[in-house]
Amino acid sequence: MKKIYLLLSVAILSLACLTLNPTNPTAESTSEPVRKTVATTDPNQPIEVQAGETFDIFIDANPSTGYHWELLGELNGVEFVSRDYIADEPVMPGSGGVDILTFKAVSTRQAQITLGSYPPDVDSGEPQQTVTFIIIVN
Repeated sequence: MKKIYLLLSVAILSLACLTLNPTNPTAESTSEPVRKTVATTDPNQPIEVQAGETFDIFIDANPSTGYHWELLGELNGVEFVSRDYIADEPVMPGSGGVDILTFKAVSTRQAQITLGSYPPDVDSGEPQQTVTFIIIVN
């Protein structure tokens, strides 16, 4: 009877040890929290898409500061579809994230999408920063 209890105890202890080990050996605990971010789109690299496809532009943003990105100029060959925001993790007051701007390629051509970063003051006329993306629609 003692052998059964001993064998059962060893089995339970072994099972407990297996469930306590992380499944990802590189995910060991550290003193810093894991920070998940989405890579921003590189404006130095053209975005190639097929006509009719949708594509996303990811750009660093922090709406808690009041700064915001706006489209500048006309869109030729692409049309704006939607805007979304993903906050960096862990989500904390003042932390940033990325704006996700979704577009649809509508005609075969090379297009430009220019975004301007505006400060919280709604009356400011000029953006404080601009970035231009080249879109090649095949």
